[in-house]
Amino acid sequence: MAIEVGLRRLTLADLDRLAALEGCQPRHWSRGQLEAALLDSECRVWGAELGERLVGHAVIARLPYAAELQAMLVAPDMRRRGLAARLLEAVVEQSRQWGSERLLLEVRAGNVPAIALYRRAGFGEDGRRRGYYPPLEEAADAHREDAVLMSRRP
Repeated sequence: MAIEVGLRRLTLADLDRLAALEGCQPRHWSRGQLEAALLDSECRVWGAELGERLVGHAVIARLPYAAELQAMLVAPDMRRRGLAARLLEAVVEQSRQWGSERLLLEVRAGNVPAIALYRRAGFGEDGRRRGYYPPLEEAADAHREDAVLMSRRP
């Protein structure tokens, strides 16, 4: 079920809410990393808000000739409602405004829902980085996970 949220570029005033949202996942960006992204003139941090609540965010960086989706997160209780697709649309539009030739991203090979979202949005697989991500869990049988490299034209 899709819901109506507001999308806007986040600022330093949103850092507390952004850090709280990011903290809901096991491997998350630090407060310092989030602050650096908000202050970087070559980055944009887009937020999805439901009322006063920040329910999702996406970080996009401008590179020479390309843009890179560096992070995207939707609050666990708000998933499967179209928010990631809305954030991704904002990221694609930002890369267009920058005049980027490609929009790049990498995703854990085991993140099947995210890979499906990216494929629906026109991203194709460009390659893999074997054993790139550390395990999500500390279990004895946990192993490193591949990164799937994807891109599309904006």
